[in-house]
Amino acid sequence: MAHRSLDRLDKKILSLIAEDARIPFLEVARACNVSGAAIHQRIQKLTNLGVLKGSEFIIDPERIGYETCAFIGLNLKNPEKFDDVVEALRQIPEVVECHYTTGEYDLFLKMYAYNNHHLMEIIHDKLQPLGLSRSESSISYNAVIDRTLPISGMRVADTILSDDEEE
Repeated sequence: MAHRSLDRLDKKILSLIAEDARIPFLEVARACNVSGAAIHQRIQKLTNLGVLKGSEFIIDPERIGYETCAFIGLNLKNPEKFDDVVEALRQIPEVVECHYTTGEYDLFLKMYAYNNHHLMEIIHDKLQPLGLSRSESSISYNAVIDRTLPISGMRVADTILSDDEEE
């Protein structure tokens, strides 16, 4: 994965939109002392580079009935079936994250269920048939830290882009 050097303006833009994705570009432009067109172009550049991957509304799972958040480590009987298992996991809407990790598990999942009984049904009816040698579940009581990557700690390029590059 390539590291992208970002200048101070990129960092300032990212900081503002990370705090409020619905902030108008003109408000970002005023805060950065540049034109609205410059902000639009920078946002487009950051999107094209893959730094920005869209914007989204964040839904509180508990408020729509998903009261159980669980982390599940999976070990596959047949690791060669990895791609098939990942594709099958994509079809389970309660699975919100799937990580290929080092350590004890082949895959590590984050998922939501309506309650513990629903979680047990998902594990039994949807996960076990995927060819697991074993699984281990942990239920989260509460997320005590829940945030995105801190923009303030991001590396900044040593030089600011020239005026021609800023537009």
